[in-house]
Amino acid sequence: MTQLPAGVMREALIDVGAITANARHLRRLTGTEVIAVVKADGYGHGAARSAIAALEGGATRLGVADVSEALALRRAGIMAPIVAWLHAPGVSFAEAASMGIELGISSFDQLLQAAAAASVDHPVGVHLKLETGLSRNGIAPADWSVVFAEAARLGRIGKLRVVGLFSHLSNASREDDLAALAAFESGVIAAAGLGLNPPLRHIAATHAAIDLPEARLNCVRIGIGLYGLSPFAGRSSAELGLRPAMTLRGAVAAVRRVPAGQGVSYGYDYRTEAPTTLALVPLGYADGVPRAASGRGPVTIGRSRVSVAGRIAMDQFVVDAGETPVAVGDEVVLFGDPTLGVPGADDWADAAGTINYEIVTRIGPRVPRRQVSS
Repeated sequence: MTQLPAGVMREALIDVGAITANARHLRRLTGTEVIAVVKADGYGHGAARSAIAALEGGATRLGVADVSEALALRRAGIMAPIVAWLHAPGVSFAEAASMGIELGISSFDQLLQAAAAASVDHPVGVHLKLETGLSRNGIAPADWSVVFAEAARLGRIGKLRVVGLFSHLSNASREDDLAALAAFESGVIAAAGLGLNPPLRHIAATHAAIDLPEARLNCVRIGIGLYGLSPFAGRSSAELGLRPAMTLRGAVAAVRRVPAGQGVSYGYDYRTEAPTTLALVPLGYADGVPRAASGRGPVTIGRSRVSVAGRIAMDQFVVDAGETPVAVGDEVVLFGDPTLGVPGADDWADAAGTINYEIVTRIGPRVPRRQVSS
């Protein structure tokens, strides 16, 4: 049975080779430029390591939510183009502009703030985000003309460089996504009529990049697929040619043999039905293990698959190992690559009533990340 390094009781293994392979696979599949989305610390995998691995796999740009994430990548020595698209009201873009960060623009005011950050001979790169039905961020259709005209003017005087037009799909249905795509294309035409013909157009994230070829345009944003997880219910990573990059595991911290009827963890939601072996796993909801998966979350110990017994606590949970031989220090895998015989992030998502995106991004900073490559 595999054991963790001495003195380590919990860790997440991050397979950067898998991230590179996923980026390469999706680049070939889509035949377009790939923006690798590494927001939220690379969906919990580590932003810098994920960015480097994705660039090695053929991504040409990086995407993050906010400027602080982009600046952290620059400080890590990553000089590839980066676009950040979610901004606080009244934010100054001066530092972002000085570091060559491209900005996603969702309003006329943001456009002016970006222009104000420009320096002599250094226009600020922007991607104009169009609202096409998701009802979140984005320039409203009623404002397209005025924003496009001003962006074109600011481009002519050297304040801005419009790099792209973009939007986001709902993934509600093929019909809904095609309607949003049609709205976006009408925006592209309107922009061209006012002199804006940026090199990039992107609306597809992983879901549409795989399943809606019409939405690939000349650029896609790959987020969850980069980390080897499927955005589709009922379609596995393996079916999509993807390899999960994160394995979350812990070392058994205690073992005890108990009789039938023994209560386990807070509230005694679980009582043993027969004499059995209980194993304590030192991961809890403070580490991002969802409490909602109490009594259901699956793990493997050796080759045996067992489930959480009772409530998941802040720092630990218990599994009922039955008659499985188990000792202190033994490896317990919460999730990883299901093709290797362990549970997947999807299994924990099902147990917690959520999605695989949340399972990996919620893993907290108390869990050390250790980089590996396969």
